[in-house]
Amino acid sequence: MSDSNAEIVGLLFSGGLDSSILLGELLRQGNCVQPIYVQCGLFWEAEEFKATTEFLRAVACAKLRELVVLQLPTGDLYGQHWSITGRGVPDADSPDEAVYLPGRNPLLLLKARIWCQLNGIGTLAIGCLGNNPFADATEEFFAAFGTLLDNAIGGKVTLTRSLADLAKSEIMQRGRALPLEKTFSCIRPENGLHCGQCNKCAERRAAFRFFESGDPTQYATNEAATVSE
Repeated sequence: MSDSNAEIVGLLFSGGLDSSILLGELLRQGNCVQPIYVQCGLFWEAEEFKATTEFLRAVACAKLRELVVLQLPTGDLYGQHWSITGRGVPDADSPDEAVYLPGRNPLLLLKARIWCQLNGIGTLAIGCLGNNPFADATEEFFAAFGTLLDNAIGGKVTLTRSLADLAKSEIMQRGRALPLEKTFSCIRPENGLHCGQCNKCAERRAAFRFFESGDPTQYATNEAATVSE
């Protein structure tokens, strides 16, 4: 496969488990992958971005392109929301709805999709799972939003969510050979570590329960968070 723009897959990459495993899958399938990180000014982004660069360095290969970083500040939108301030972050016992960030997927997709079109990339992948409960994560949303953007901007960039039909256990098994200890999932990091107590840390602990070798994550607290499975 030649390394031409038409054959490159753009990937919205956050350094979390799902986007990291999707990156591995795309490379395994022989794709040339362009990771795209969108900085929004959220509370956890400094540690997330550090993990992102470390993971990409660990899986570097000829078909993995250099990370593109796009700026999309959301402080003026979210104001005193916990995602900006780090106060009142949803804990392990909170429902999934508690971590919803209004408009997050449309904002990320819009910026990354326009960048892809301007750079001749015809596919943009996102590690969105089928059990995601939010309206902007459904198949219907992606189909409608993709068509809307194609019509509005005058071009074609296909939005794909190839993990959506897989169970979390299947996704984790596909990532077994990857350095998943370098991924980052926390929304309230402490001293550079996963806090171990937030909603996303609980979700991360649950995901690693599918590994007999256990969870390689270093948490700020060893007290296991609880999560409904």
